[in-house]
Amino acid sequence: MNAAVEIGNKKYSVDFSQGHDISIPMLFNGEQPNSYGVPKAIGQPYNDGEFIGDVRKGGYCNFETYTLTPHCNGTHTECIGHITDERVDLLASLKDIMIPATLISVAPENSSERYEPKLNGEDLLITKAALQEQLCNTPKDFLQGLIIRTIPNEKSKKERDYMQEQPAFFSIEAMEYLNTLGVQHLLVDMPSVDRLFDDGVLSSHHIFWETKGTEKNKHTANKTITEMIYADNKIPDGYYLMNLQIPAFVADAAPCRPILFDLNEV
Repeated sequence: MNAAVEIGNKKYSVDFSQGHDISIPMLFNGEQPNSYGVPKAIGQPYNDGEFIGDVRKGGYCNFETYTLTPHCNGTHTECIGHITDERVDLLASLKDIMIPATLISVAPENSSERYEPKLNGEDLLITKAALQEQLCNTPKDFLQGLIIRTIPNEKSKKERDYMQEQPAFFSIEAMEYLNTLGVQHLLVDMPSVDRLFDDGVLSSHHIFWETKGTEKNKHTANKTITEMIYADNKIPDGYYLMNLQIPAFVADAAPCRPILFDLNEV
């Protein structure tokens, strides 16, 4: 399906049959990325003693129960309800259907930029300096969504155990910078924008949503963070139209499937 879209004062053509899927497929019972050592996402045939939901075992259809922890088992989108007392849900928060977005590649590094709690020697950061270098000439229209691919971009991200390999995270300066740019939907290929073990401070989450303590900020309640994406190296850095697909979960987070569509200026 071909369509014409207008972003800012420019017109583009887009082929909605040719999207780039940057989610990690959820392989129940198989290889998956994992953080915090939570149990793997699993699928099991329903069995009540009389009926079994597995054709291979004599059932007349496949009928499975799935168990997963969206924040830890794979690509997921979360809303401000992740860090607030008020049980804000993603379904109500995500209002944008088609999102102009920019994909950039960034190398995490040791840095003198700040983080709370205090950094240690092995911490690798997404820094403000690196983001500025990539985004200084980006049109504001394409900063509604920002996708950050960390390099090196190894396929092992699709099944990485982050208890065995410490991921990068954002400096305070970097996250504050993204707020000045007006980023509404941030997508990253790490399991968290914060250090995995940070004494519960969640500095980058709170900066992004501009929250004080656990109180909801109504002005940022429609912003989202998506973690554990995988943007294949075949997808070039640049500007896209993004469809951030989520199931109708009334929850602070849900598995998701971000799709990027190429734009051709006309």
